[in-house]
Amino acid sequence: MSYQVLARKWRPKIFDDMVGQSHVLKALSNALDQDRLHHAYLFTGTRGVGKTTLARIFAKCLNCEKGVSSKPCGECNACTSLDQGRFIDLIEVDAASRSKVDETRDLMENVQYAPTSGRYKVYLIDEIHMFSGHSFNALLKTLEEPPPHVKFLLATTEHKKVPITILSRCLQFNLNHLTVEQIIEQIEKILVAENIKYDKKSVELISICAAGSVRDALSLLDQAISFGNGALKEDQVRTLMGMVENEDINGLLQSLVNSNPDAMLDVIEKISSKNPDYNNLLSELLRSLHKIAILQILPEDSSHIRKTDETLLEFANVMTKEEAQLYYQIGMMGRKDFYLSPDPKTGLEMIMIRMLAFNPSGNDLEIKKKQIIQTTKNVDVINKEKPVESNSQDQSKGSDGDDPNSTWEDIINEMELVGFVEVLARNCILQSQDNEKVKLLLSPDSENLLTPELKEKLEEAIKKRFGNKVKLIIAIEESNHETPFDVATRLKKESKNIAKESVKNDPLVKNLQDTFDATIDKVRPQ
Repeated sequence: MSYQVLARKWRPKIFDDMVGQSHVLKALSNALDQDRLHHAYLFTGTRGVGKTTLARIFAKCLNCEKGVSSKPCGECNACTSLDQGRFIDLIEVDAASRSKVDETRDLMENVQYAPTSGRYKVYLIDEIHMFSGHSFNALLKTLEEPPPHVKFLLATTEHKKVPITILSRCLQFNLNHLTVEQIIEQIEKILVAENIKYDKKSVELISICAAGSVRDALSLLDQAISFGNGALKEDQVRTLMGMVENEDINGLLQSLVNSNPDAMLDVIEKISSKNPDYNNLLSELLRSLHKIAILQILPEDSSHIRKTDETLLEFANVMTKEEAQLYYQIGMMGRKDFYLSPDPKTGLEMIMIRMLAFNPSGNDLEIKKKQIIQTTKNVDVINKEKPVESNSQDQSKGSDGDDPNSTWEDIINEMELVGFVEVLARNCILQSQDNEKVKLLLSPDSENLLTPELKEKLEEAIKKRFGNKVKLIIAIEESNHETPFDVATRLKKESKNIAKESVKNDPLVKNLQDTFDATIDKVRPQ
């Protein structure tokens, strides 16, 4: 007997053998078991997800000699004939090859005749979107009111090309892409049954390349088994699929981390000697960046981190989140014009060069800017460490073990005030504080801040800080001392002036001014 390809040999014969599509299987099973059958069904979805197979199983369920059921016997004449493709009352039509209106009319003329041996005459029209406009019109009336002994099962990969008049007369079921995990499970099941040796990584690679299609996965599996002389090995599958080794992907990532164009070009040159599929290579790089981005947002005790590749975890730790997102975005945008490049290798090199060019850590100008920013930050630190002449001695009157050096600013921070309560507190001056009362001074200019609600909330915070017996007194009175708000405003202004002077005196800025006759409009301290 001649060899039968895996995609045909392992084609499901009952609903239970189907991979995925549980939402469709449940609806069809319930309809069959409850005898709630529609006259027309439309199955949509990408290639290789089970549209035609599902339609054939449904036809078997309708015509099983033991009765209409979601579980056909598989032993009667009708079931065996359907499995062998010789059931006379199942009329399969390829719309791509029979798109002429005359052919469609001839087909519809036979609808009125009763089935020869089965319970129902089933018309399975594949790729229905390939029908011409006149063919759809010829089908329309029959599809709307067919004889009771006729069922229409339509399948298409492009339901948007099917006229709305046809869609409205059918029950539509959308079949989903299969997940990588679902395809892996099915492939492993087949390999065990076929007694073929394999490693898990090779199965995973085939499942990824299948892009959600079981039929594509089984076709690739057939090819890989032949290439591997009856076995599946990761390196052989990578060679067959034009995929590169993990070390090559890691080499590209390392060159990005180090901002090293020489190393990057060396890695690409090494990869080119293996005659890879550069589109797959770019996809592998994007998949790695996606995993890195996920690792960067996960907590350290996440189960996903424990399962991941240690190398990718290291990259996630040395890359910033911004860099990972930038590289991924550039790679995704590069895929749009990848095929417009002079050759695939050049396209990949330009995408990688773009990643390096837009990497801030590899740009000299950005480094100099960072140096300028760091200078302003140092100025801020100096200002913050510079002692402020104020009534700190007066404010430091503590009791009951309080730090004698505590300032009103420190007390406000300890109380963790928020909103307008904090604004009120920062516009006050601590005049005195003991076991019985805390007296604050508020400038007449800020008197509008003193409302009963805000005073009550501030008093609650003070009692929590100093004890429940303490009372809050706020006096409206001028003072020669600075409030915490005044101090912050002054320091901010001084910091801005110092930062402006620092930028003016920077050699890079002076060079830009001299070259372009530029002026400094505004300086914003970081």
